[in-house]
Amino acid sequence: MVGAFHGHAHNRRCQLDWHPMYIKGTGHTEGEGCEHIFSSSNELARSTRHANRFHRRQSIEQHFGFWDDNKYAALSIFLWNHYREALADIQTLTAELSAIKDALNLTDTDFIHFHAQEHEYLDGLKQTPVKDYLSIRYINVLDELGERQREWDLAREVANRLLVEIHPGNLFEMHIALNQARVRVDSAYSKLQNTEGLAAHLEIQLGIDKWWEIGSEHYNRFREEASLLKYRSALDELERLVVMRLFKLSKLSLSGTGN
Repeated sequence: MVGAFHGHAHNRRCQLDWHPMYIKGTGHTEGEGCEHIFSSSNELARSTRHANRFHRRQSIEQHFGFWDDNKYAALSIFLWNHYREALADIQTLTAELSAIKDALNLTDTDFIHFHAQEHEYLDGLKQTPVKDYLSIRYINVLDELGERQREWDLAREVANRLLVEIHPGNLFEMHIALNQARVRVDSAYSKLQNTEGLAAHLEIQLGIDKWWEIGSEHYNRFREEASLLKYRSALDELERLVVMRLFKLSKLSLSGTGN
């Protein structure tokens, strides 16, 4: 079992198996009692790093002795507060759950069925279907193709404008302008051809007879899928960085300091 907080750093499929919320008998317990104990002892590192063996053991023993005494003294308050919170949660959540079940016509067995369905669904989504992946890639290529077309049109427009603006008598300037315009037009056209070739290759793989127009039904559908894919990737990366930062702060005994 992983802790309730650290469980969010795992993928959803892992959470369905090991998150305390889904493990019978654990309720919403975080399962990190030992980690709290070890975390409280991290501050001993500074005072015991250069101590001899006797004083190191003495400091550790005193620390955990005081820790036991403090926790035992606060045990009654701890149990009482959590008992009241549990009663309040049971009363509130039971009423809310009953209202939801009545509104949606659900039973307790339906929740077990939903959990199994989610298992089955996520098992089938370990990888994006190949056709969907190619479709998302295709609309990205279509967007790139439009950009390449605009670049080529702009390159030709700039080339024509340069030829008009240059004085006919200055052959050296005309040579430089022609060379620059040719390089820019050729480069833009080469990129356009490469993108068109990639689009044609994807159309063959997807069996597309007619080019998807921007704004069409298929385009809008997979454009939304592409946006969701980027969003999920960014969200996963953000979650990973937050958890890494919290782990680092915990190791440095800086948790809760606002850093």
